[in-house]
Amino acid sequence: MCEAPGSVVTLLCSGIQLYSAERRIADCILADVKRASMCTSAELARLSSSSEATITRLCHKLGFENYRKFQLALARDAMEQQETARRTREEGQDELRQALLDIQANREEELRATIQAINTRQLRRVLSLLRSCEVIEVVSEGRGLPVALDASIRFSHLGKRCVASALHEKTLAFAQTLTPKDLLMAFSISGRDAGLEEVISAAKMRGAPVLLITCDSHSPLAQLSDYVMTASNREQRLIEGSHATSLLSPNILVEVLYYLLRMEKA
Repeated sequence: MCEAPGSVVTLLCSGIQLYSAERRIADCILADVKRASMCTSAELARLSSSSEATITRLCHKLGFENYRKFQLALARDAMEQQETARRTREEGQDELRQALLDIQANREEELRATIQAINTRQLRRVLSLLRSCEVIEVVSEGRGLPVALDASIRFSHLGKRCVASALHEKTLAFAQTLTPKDLLMAFSISGRDAGLEEVISAAKMRGAPVLLITCDSHSPLAQLSDYVMTASNREQRLIEGSHATSLLSPNILVEVLYYLLRMEKA
């Protein structure tokens, strides 16, 4: 027998040939190493539906002189498993904290870039238009739809008559009723959307001014619009090999317009 056989768990997982009763003991140990390390030979025999004699034979087969030395090695295994679990938890927490910091840094940069890109001269014209218009139709047919619906609710709170729908047929039909005294506010992350292009064109045909909030100021929809406010197109890599465009920037522009108008009413 070896003087220092080493880890019981390693030995049991090494592919050593075991009889059925010995395998039951091994399975019982591997299922809960900490519990097994605190068992007497009789207790382990009862838990594994075997006998103390079989446990003694297994100890010898693994290279241990007696059950006591086997138990001490098993206790070291249990302590090592606990330490490994603790390190894994700490590393997981560190990774989680780093992920949170990465998201924070990304969003702070996105916010800064969006605010810095605002043209104050155009902003004044847009605010004037929002103050004077009779009806605001808020539209989006892509990922910007939640932002559009939120904008509709916000401007409604300021006493404006706002119309919004998730259905293309309804947005198009209402756009065909707009007048030069109204406003079409469109949201498109890419600035490329055939459905929105149709809605914007319908509003333009009626003489209604169009405000587009987009990440691409040179897009086809931007070319059609009278006013364009640009959201940062910075993306956060959330999953390796995949990108998710943030909706923070369009939301920030809505908040800018909302709070500036609200300040005037205060």
